[in-house]
Amino acid sequence: MKEISTNKLMDLLNNKNINLIDVRTEMEYAGSHIPEAQNFPLEEIAKFSGNKNQPYYLICRSGNRSSQAAAILELKGYEVTNVQGGMLDWHGKTISEL
Repeated sequence: MKEISTNKLMDLLNNKNINLIDVRTEMEYAGSHIPEAQNFPLEEIAKFSGNKNQPYYLICRSGNRSSQAAAILELKGYEVTNVQGGMLDWHGKTISEL
């Protein structure tokens, strides 16, 4: 499984449009998330149906749940990259919906 740092993720977000999936719970996501991220909780990731010709980057709080989600999506044929350290290591912009 591919992995990147939060610093590399920030570089990617600054330079191109990527598919970023936040696999935390809806409440965690609503509390604070990266503006470009879409929420798809780990508990529902097996139901994910996106474009298999596009890469996906997965993030959670620490990198553990996103690693689990990446493994599930890899088995389904998706190209995925786990963000190491997750939101705990993220120092970029976030937004809150609460």
